[in-house]
Amino acid sequence: QVQLVESGGGLVQAGGSLRLACAASGRTFSMYAMGWFRQAPGKEREFVAAITYREGSTEYADSVKGRFTISSDNAKKTVYLQMNSLKPEDTAVYYCAAKLFSLGWGLTSPRAYDYWGQGTQVTVSS
Repeated sequence: QVQLVESGGGLVQAGGSLRLACAASGRTFSMYAMGWFRQAPGKEREFVAAITYREGSTEYADSVKGRFTISSDNAKKTVYLQMNSLKPEDTAVYYCAAKLFSLGWGLTSPRAYDYWGQGTQVTVSS
């Protein structure tokens, strides 16, 4: 079992910044990658960013490239999402997720991930 706890959400004006954190505990030694997804009201959950633990390889959704940065502190078993130049359309509940194995579904599909956090609300006002 892996437990994930997100933090850092809140209300920010357009153009502002927030940093989300996701702390993992439990059987973290077997994790292959961590990802961030978001879900706005009435919309499907969508991929935001992901990072592999061993290689540190990253992947981003086109909508956040150049504005968001994913990073990890392996010693703390924590993944961060630095969000800059926020837009009202970034408003959503943000979830972190853990992918245990490298095979199957890649990094951008929610189906690729085995464990999910509870989510943290990010609201960007115009």
